Amino acid sequence: MQHSKQSRYVPALRFRWLTPFYDLVVSSTTRERRFKQALIKQARFEPGQRVLDLACGTGTLAIWIKQHEPQAEIYGVDGDPAILSLAARKAQKSNVVVRFDHALSYCLPYPADRFDRVVSSLFFHHLMWEDKERTAQELFRVLKPGAELHVADWGRPTSALMRGLFLFIQLLDGFKNTQDNVLGKLVAAFENAGFVAVTQRQTFSTLFGTMTLYSAVKP
Repeated sequence: MQHSKQSRYVPALRFRWLTPFYDLVVSSTTRERRFKQALIKQARFEPGQRVLDLACGTGTLAIWIKQHEPQAEIYGVDGDPAILSLAARKAQKSNVVVRFDHALSYCLPYPADRFDRVVSSLFFHHLMWEDKERTAQELFRVLKPGAELHVADWGRPTSALMRGLFLFIQLLDGFKNTQDNVLGKLVAAFENAGFVAVTQRQTFSTLFGTMTLYSAVKP
């Protein structure tokens, strides 16, 4: 998790002492299995594809993708070395091979046109608008022509209740950066980077607000 280049790095759940509890918190409050399995289905992974999980955290999504499509080559990247250590141990315990790399989302250590799919979950809301756009541009760079981006993150609330519940996330993660999500501006960030067919695919009501799945294509 990261903020703009002028601000300090903020780890998952804001405090490092909470990092070991990340999986428990996410699974118990966000309907994690349902929305991540929906994201996997949406992305339509195929054998031989090279897939990047951006801001992979503890590796849950990357591991599930590898289990879903064992013949795909899975990469996970995150800016937090501590959480990457947890991810590597989880992958080993799950008997799957996932490559985990340490990098920031807007400065990825991969050549252009590298990946067939990029996925990301619960990450973009941590970024200020400038870094949302920088990250989208970097994802456009590393995707092959015709490749796809699939994102799950907090979106425009589907009801007053969902808007009220999302205030907790804003108190934890910040109001300015999360307001972009409330306003549904992720679509604009992806379109500004050059993606086409940018689409809001489906939404899920959770204890902390509306989870939204997006897809986009690099022409």
